[in-house]
Amino acid sequence: MDALATVTAWRKEATDDPEGFWGRAAEELRWSKKWERVLDWEPPTFRWYSGGRSNLAYNCVDHHVASGRGSATALITENERGESRTFTYAELLADTKRISAALRGLGIQKGDRIAIYMPTSAEAIALMLGAIRIGAVIIVVFAGFGSGALGERVRLAGAKALFATDVTYRKGKDVPLKGIVDEAVAAAPTIERVVVLRRTVGDLAWTAGRDIEWSEFLAGGTGQDDAHVELEANEPAYILATSGTTAKPKLAVHTHGGYQVYVYSMAKWMFGLKPSDVWWSTSDIGWVVGHSYIVFGPLLVGCATIAYEGGLDHPDAETFYKIVERHRVTGAFTSPTAVRLLMRYGTGPAKKHDLTSLERVFCAGEVLNAPAWEWFQKEALGDRIPVIDHYWQTETGGPIVGNPYGIALLPIKPGSGGVPLAGIEAKVLTPEGGPCAPDEKGIFVITRPFPGLTARLWAEPERYATDYWEKVPGEQVYFTGDATSIDADGYVWFSGRADEIIKIADHRIGTIEVETAFLRHPAVAEAGVTGRPDELRGQVISAFIVLREGHTPSDALKAELLATVRKEIGPLAVIGELNFVDLLPKTRSGKIMRRVLKAVILGKDPGDISTIEDEGSVEEAREAWQQLRAVVADRS
Repeated sequence: MDALATVTAWRKEATDDPEGFWGRAAEELRWSKKWERVLDWEPPTFRWYSGGRSNLAYNCVDHHVASGRGSATALITENERGESRTFTYAELLADTKRISAALRGLGIQKGDRIAIYMPTSAEAIALMLGAIRIGAVIIVVFAGFGSGALGERVRLAGAKALFATDVTYRKGKDVPLKGIVDEAVAAAPTIERVVVLRRTVGDLAWTAGRDIEWSEFLAGGTGQDDAHVELEANEPAYILATSGTTAKPKLAVHTHGGYQVYVYSMAKWMFGLKPSDVWWSTSDIGWVVGHSYIVFGPLLVGCATIAYEGGLDHPDAETFYKIVERHRVTGAFTSPTAVRLLMRYGTGPAKKHDLTSLERVFCAGEVLNAPAWEWFQKEALGDRIPVIDHYWQTETGGPIVGNPYGIALLPIKPGSGGVPLAGIEAKVLTPEGGPCAPDEKGIFVITRPFPGLTARLWAEPERYATDYWEKVPGEQVYFTGDATSIDADGYVWFSGRADEIIKIADHRIGTIEVETAFLRHPAVAEAGVTGRPDELRGQVISAFIVLREGHTPSDALKAELLATVRKEIGPLAVIGELNFVDLLPKTRSGKIMRRVLKAVILGKDPGDISTIEDEGSVEEAREAWQQLRAVVADRS
């Protein structure tokens, strides 16, 4: 059977009998009590595996040790300073149990929320597992957010304790975190204790009676119960703020049942993970990718997972390749932003290292533009292995569109996210709810629940319905908010957020299409575009371009870039202005903040834009806005 037939049969199985399909998937995991029903669906919400009892963290660690795999490598931690540690499953279990006991010694019980404001490190990962193991609910906040963002997430979650490091490492610097924690906790009355893992020596602001050091926290577990708790499938394991477009973050809830089944299944089906793999996701535990495919997915499968703290180009551009070579990485998951970063340095760093262990690479976060794919696939990696794009959201828990490497690899169409994966019933609709023809741009929606999809927002049931299931007139479908088309072969092409589509003389052009066209030019490292009002055409394109090393701005280069876009897209892609800049404003997860670009062009303060990307705080957005405004003013 060829790849297309294999994938078609796999998807058909899920479409014809979704509950049987997901029931069989769940049977591959350990349950202390089997579920009574696979799916209870009362729109807009739903429950998976009702009555079933399991524990996400137990299945990640304890289960492998009980199965005789305690000596297998579970976790490898690396940081940009060259420090590395390796943990077997038995060692990771010992640390996890120790933290479980310490949490109980701190007064944390089943259902309590704890906040984690720590970099991607062994202690943070063991803490995630230890808390979930005893039924506590974690909310991890990226250790790069400011006090306002941290405080808001802690308040929304009602967290009882906050765990932090005194510093995080970033591009060779110690970035202090304790002061940020103190400011955040001042406005978060539910926090009773702050636990600090110290990495530096010297004075540190301290609040007696509230703050304790990590060693004291661990010592408090002496004599405490370290046993795990079995949870009903729909009880929460973690909550995580979305990277959506609203001013107030939404806290997506993921569970011990449905989420566990989904990330495990997609680890195998999408990524082809197996116990013998050495897997490296370059994300951060502050994002859903870090939860699902640094921590839970790889550990559920039982392979070795690498957790990295720091910049991928620090101390030099060879860092990514050095880690692949040193640990004989077999599978990697990175972002298009990281690929474009590596592309700025050329192929030299890649050619210095033995990458023959690497079997496949995956990208997600934004669309992997075709030129970036071509560079990484053909030049950096020598066209030896597949580079595979795919798509998902915080709310989906795992991939929903992709090329299922673990089932059969379909032909890769550069720039496409792949096809809807098994169990994902999806279509493209117009904003009014009508069907879209092949290749017609519309909004990507999902027509029925799947186990990874969040079934609620923490403490906001009404918002869950209105923000996700009641957006399209006359249709009760899950609204992704992403502009998309599906071609005649069933491949999905994402154009950007639905509210970022540029309308020029009644033609709808996706921001990603234009950015991809710019990236076709060999001088361009990154491109960000937005629409600007135009009296004649409705809108025209405003472009911001970062050049690769060895290229400098000039009128001649500008003319070449305009000609490149015209050739790729056609005369309808009218460029109103083109600005050469040193960097693009991005969210903390690496997505381009196109709303900041729009604010620059319109001369507005980004603080006036209520729908600014959540990860980019107003302060950070304003700083980027000021820098870009200065560049535009100087070069106009």
